[in-house]
Amino acid sequence: MMGRRSFLVNAAVGGIIAAWGKDEQPGTPSTAGARNNGYAPVDGLKLYYEIRGSGAPLILMHGGLGSVAMFSAILPALASGRKVIAVDLQAHGRTADIDRPLSYDAMAGDIAGLLKYLGIEKADVMGYSLGAGVAVRTAVRSPEAVRKLVVASMPYKREGWYAEVRAAMSQMGPQSAELLKQSPLGKEYLSVAPRPEDWTVLVTKVGKLINTEYDWTSDVAAIKVPTMIVFGDADAVQPQHMVEFFQLLGGGKKDGGWDGSGISSARLAILPGVTHYKMSASPVLASTVTAFLDEPMLAAK
Repeated sequence: MMGRRSFLVNAAVGGIIAAWGKDEQPGTPSTAGARNNGYAPVDGLKLYYEIRGSGAPLILMHGGLGSVAMFSAILPALASGRKVIAVDLQAHGRTADIDRPLSYDAMAGDIAGLLKYLGIEKADVMGYSLGAGVAVRTAVRSPEAVRKLVVASMPYKREGWYAEVRAAMSQMGPQSAELLKQSPLGKEYLSVAPRPEDWTVLVTKVGKLINTEYDWTSDVAAIKVPTMIVFGDADAVQPQHMVEFFQLLGGGKKDGGWDGSGISSARLAILPGVTHYKMSASPVLASTVTAFLDEPMLAAK
């Protein structure tokens, strides 16, 4: 019975929220000499952020139960030639929780508040898994503040996850907090959180969020900013959903043409041999994303 429970919980963490690989250690970004760390007072939160590099700003958001440390393997590459502002979302990492449910829209509002606090009128916005949901909602709610959008390993509606992944998600709740405390995600949280005793609260809130139905079809179809969606070919998201997502953004409608005149402002990247669990540490993710961000701006789709 415990083995079955462990399997479901680990699947929920790996398939939906996030996990470090066995050879990676949490905590690297927080101890690797970030150029500037701080807390932004937004909507009752003290939102933690770390700034790396210089240049055009890129907001970077982790997966559920994670933190800035989730990107430790690729932060140097992402910050080469640009200013990466990596954020610990509500209740995650060094950002203490407040009396507010976790929701994609509320966290998107936090990101808009962070940009205002830092005096940034427009930034590239990138998220992975749960953080990618926040990135999508930021582009929907505050399109004027987003230059380019990157969505990694996140479906535009809950049905996009494989059925077995959605089943595993249903196991996430307060009953799994103690078990997850022993995971790299749990250990990282306990080492940096201002209130380590809030771990069960975080797990409970994340469980409720990932088990809430959502369908952003109409909102995604209305996104005008250049957008790249990135998945692994062994991701937790169904391949047909990846293509549908791309088409909603205006991609895959016609032949791009000899001169490229038929190419839309949307991009679909499917990384070979990459699972949902390994996405945030993939060097191919970093090179793929930076190439997209460095491209000249295209007209709206």
